[in-house]
Parts: sequence; C-alpha cells; structure tokens
Amino acid sequence: MPLEVGVLGYGFMGKAHANAMARLPMFFPDAPAIDRSVLIGRHESALADAADRLGFDSIATDWRDVVGDVDVFYNLGPNHVHREPSVTALEAGTPVFCEKPLAPTLEDAEAMADAAREAGDDVPAGCAFNYRFVPAIQYAKRLLEAGDLGEIHHVRGRYLQDWLVDPEAPWSWRNDAELAGSGALGDLGAHTVDLLRFLVGSEDLAGDIERVSGHLQTFVDERPVEGTGTDETRPVTVDDAYSAQLEFENGALGTIEASRFATGHKNDHTIEIHGSEGSLRFSLERLNELEVLRDGDRGYETILVTDEDDPYIDHWWPPGHVIGWEHLFVHENDEFLCAVADGSEYEPSFADGLAAQRVLDAIAASDDRGEWITLE
Repeated sequence: MPLEVGVLGYGFMGKAHANAMARLPMFFPDAPAIDRSVLIGRHESALADAADRLGFDSIATDWRDVVGDVDVFYNLGPNHVHREPSVTALEAGTPVFCEKPLAPTLEDAEAMADAAREAGDDVPAGCAFNYRFVPAIQYAKRLLEAGDLGEIHHVRGRYLQDWLVDPEAPWSWRNDAELAGSGALGDLGAHTVDLLRFLVGSEDLAGDIERVSGHLQTFVDERPVEGTGTDETRPVTVDDAYSAQLEFENGALGTIEASRFATGHKNDHTIEIHGSEGSLRFSLERLNELEVLRDGDRGYETILVTDEDDPYIDHWWPPGHVIGWEHLFVHENDEFLCAVADGSEYEPSFADGLAAQRVLDAIAASDDRGEWITLE
C-alpha cells in the first residue's frame, strides 16, 4: 500500500518537496510508493488552488485532524509552528520530516528531539538539511573519511545572500524573533553548522564543536508592511548577518558567517576544509563541482561530480550532464521515505537538528554576553 503523506505548508518548501515527490517514481523507482494525500494550510481557497497545482488529493485547515491519520507528516511551515505539530505527530507514532532550523528556540528543539527519541528508532524524525545530499558534498565526505586531507586544521563556511539589501524590502515573518527565532543565523547558519558537523564532526576528523565566539548585526531596524496601502512598518527583531569563530575537539579552527546583505550574492554557500595533506572547497553556486588540493599539488583540481559512480548520479542523466538545486530534495525524500518504509533511522535526524541549534544558541549567547561560550 502507498504511504499516505500529509504536508503542512505550500509555499517555497512545499513546492520543492511536492516536486521531489512527483519525480521519485520516474528517477528513483525503488522508492516507496506514496500518495500525496492531504495538504494543510490556513486559507481554504488558496489551499485548494495549491493542492491542485501540487498534486494533492485533499486539503485540511487544521493539522490536528491529519497528523494521526497519515503515514508520514511533513512540517514545512514557518519556524514557530515546528514544535507542536511535530511533537503531536510523533506522539501518535507518525514519522515526521521537519524543515530547518528545527525550531526557533533551543527549548523547542530540545522538546522536539525528546519526542523523537521517545517515539523510537522505528519512527523516523528527519530534519531538512538538504545540502548533505549534494553529490559533491557526499564525494567530499568520502575523501575526508578516507583520510585524504590528513589532520583537519581549519574549516570555513559562509552563506551569503542579498535579498534584504533594499531597506524598502517588505517585512516578513523571517524578520520577527517570535516567529523565526533568529535571522541569518538560523535561516542560513543552520545549514553551515550542519554541513561542518556532517563533514568533519567525527572523532577521526575535527570532532564536535567545543566552543564559539559570535557577533550578530541588524542593519535595518524596521521594514514596510506589504499590502496595507499605508506607511505602516514593523520592527526587525532578528539579525541580518552574523559571524562566528569555532573551536573543534581536535583544536581545529572554524570561521563561519552568513548575511542577507551581501550585495551581489544570491545564494552563495561555500565550504572550505584545510588539512595537513590537502584541502577542498565547495560552492553551492557551482554545485556539480568540488575543488580538491592534494599534498604535492601546485593548485586545486576541479572535479565535475557527474560520473555514474558518483553519489546519486546513476539515477539521473548520462555522465557529464549536471543536476540542479531541486534534485537535492529528491535525494533526501528518497532516503527519508525509505527509512519510513523500513522503520529504520534517518539522518539528518531531530538529534542533528538539536545539535545545530545548540551551536546557533551559543553563538547568539556569545554576542549577548561578549565572551566565548563553551558547549556542553
């Protein structure tokens, strides 16, 4: 029987995941069969239109009527609605896939991770860190695990966008601390922290992040409210940019930053890792490529990660034909839904989401207190 899937949210992420679900039978034929059963939102007329476009059988305006009756629940709503629906679904024994950051606050993230743990390993709870599923990132992971870079000394991560440079850009929930938790720190920094944990977080490499020093900055204090026909504004209560220094268990140094004010950068997520025997660097804006420097080389080699034996590529096009950002959602949906069908664990899990949230919380605390913060 197909898995009945309920999805909360039909905006940006709703479209991305609905597209991925539609692609699965064509390109990942071994993925579990699913029915896009019910789409959940607040406004019935807009919801009905979205359900028709995204291929859902029915709609619901209250997630409480859905989470216990479907086989899988996707929580793709704004950050402030991550906790209650996800916890309720897990308490009902329903696997949950939740967008990142896991929650707006550390307290909420801890509650969600507790609920996932209590639900048991056979009820997967996944956190949507889709950049783990870039073939080039998976390739980099293989190099690191094989020891090709030697002892890790330094890691760098930056995530730069420019969609808020204009002070007249309208206010949204992403500008509100009560709704979002944080700004660039949570929205963008969560991805960077998770990728660094994924790539170098094992004891054999750099290990866990042990302490942090962070700085947050807001450049525009209020923004106009769209659609009111007035000059109404609302305050911006989150950061527009952050930077942080990290120290890992093995003594490696980390430098990470994100900004929504980096003029000229649309979606520039870059990772660099430097070791005793080599280095690598990756940019999301060139997501089919990985640059690798091995000991003795005079410069970086650019590897096009599109061969049929590269991660996930055998599902797509002939060698050399690139894939795009939307394909990452197909990869993560395949792995998550396979875990649901098998009753097995899935990574990145709610525990991974909580681990990232602890780092983000420590960066914010460091900015507030003006000192290094040691993570427990």
